Order: sequence, then structure tokens, then C-alpha cells
Amino acid sequence: MAGCGTTKEDPLSTTAVEKLYADAKDDIGAGSYERAVKTLERVEGRAAGTLLAQQATLDLAYVRYRTGERAEALATLDRFIKLNPSSPALDYALYLRGVVNFNDNLGILGRFTNQELSERDQQASRDAYQSFKQLVDQFPQSKYSADARTRMDYIVNALANYEIHVARYYFRRGAFVAAANRAQQAIKEYPQTPATEEALYIMVRSYERLELPQLREDAERVLRQNFPNSALLSDGAQGKKKPWWQVW
Repeated sequence: MAGCGTTKEDPLSTTAVEKLYADAKDDIGAGSYERAVKTLERVEGRAAGTLLAQQATLDLAYVRYRTGERAEALATLDRFIKLNPSSPALDYALYLRGVVNFNDNLGILGRFTNQELSERDQQASRDAYQSFKQLVDQFPQSKYSADARTRMDYIVNALANYEIHVARYYFRRGAFVAAANRAQQAIKEYPQTPATEEALYIMVRSYERLELPQLREDAERVLRQNFPNSALLSDGAQGKKKPWWQVW
């Protein structure tokens, strides 16, 4: 009778845990994310302290990101980064954290014309930038760094455009001092972005309304020097029928 008995596999054995992880990957591939999450959590627990557990944590963050659970994905990544500062996958963790914030605040709004990021809180954009910057600073040769740099450029331009949106908002409502200050802030913080052109133009128009001729002339001189062919200098609207600055 003893010879006919069956031996149960140790659920904590390397083979058992690797099989469990393979099942989770199959679930991810099949789009069964809810089941994959449960399986990956089991792998984390059973393989604690191993590279496989680290991989399971990263996969768990990715699945939560794919299912729209942004806060949970970020919490998982923050936990990974804190507990595994020397992990060989740290570059990917930083990259994924950046992507989660990037897509939350940039990708969605990219579908809307003439809005981009201008009507949304910019914290996610800044968080994404910081994650990408940490990645490229710590791991310049990482396979994720090139894409991170591209996304950083996009974020900087988007943040500059946000500042211009706010400056434009103030101008339209007659808050010319606030408009000029916000435009000046955009130039100071994001000097090499395309938004600089309109920022200078907003300063020109704002100083004009405030009857500050010297400041107006200074702003226009800088605008003409840096953007001699600017359409804003001719009609203030880049081809639109009504200039945006024409508030009445």
C-alpha cells in the first residue's frame, strides 16, 4: 500500500513556483488579468527573496497598469524600488513607473485636439519626468533610456504648453499682470521649447494693455530676434480669423 501512494509536490519548491509563474504569464498573454494578479501574488509570497519574486512584482505592476489600476501599479512599483535598490531590473521599474504616469496624464489627452495637457493637473507629468530622469541618470546605457529621453522631451513641451494655456486664460480675462508673469515663468522654466514664441507674444500684448511701453518693446525685440518669421507678429493668431488675444 505504501508503494502505491502518491507524493505531493512541495508548493515552495523551485519547480512548483516556476510552474505557477508560467501559468501567470499564460494568463497575461490570454488577457486573463484578474487571474494573473492572484497567481503573481502567490508567486511573490512563495518565492520571496529571489529574482523570480522580483519579476513577479514587476509583472504585477504591469498588469495593474494595463487594467487601469494606476494607483495600485504605482504603489507596487514604489515598493519594488524601495526594497530592491540593487535589482538588475531597477531600470525597468523606473521606466514603468514613468510610463504609468506618462500615459495617465499625456496619452489620454493626446487624443483631444487643441487641449493636450492644458486643462489638467500636471503632477502626473512631473512625476513621470522625475522617474524618466532618474532612469537616464542612473542607467544611461539601459535599453529603456532612449525612449525615456524622448518622453522627457515631450513632457517638457507639454508642461510649457500648459503654462501658455494658463497665461492665455489670464489674458482673455483681462488679468494682464498675471498673464505676463505666467508667460515669463514659461520662458524661464522651459527656455528651449516651441512655447517660448507665444510666451514672448503674450508678454508683448500684456505690457501693451498695461501701458508699459519699455517692457513691451523689450519683449517684442526678443521675439523678433528669436522668431523673425513668427506669424504671431503679423496677426497674433497663426492664421485664425480672430486672434486669441482679441478679448473684445
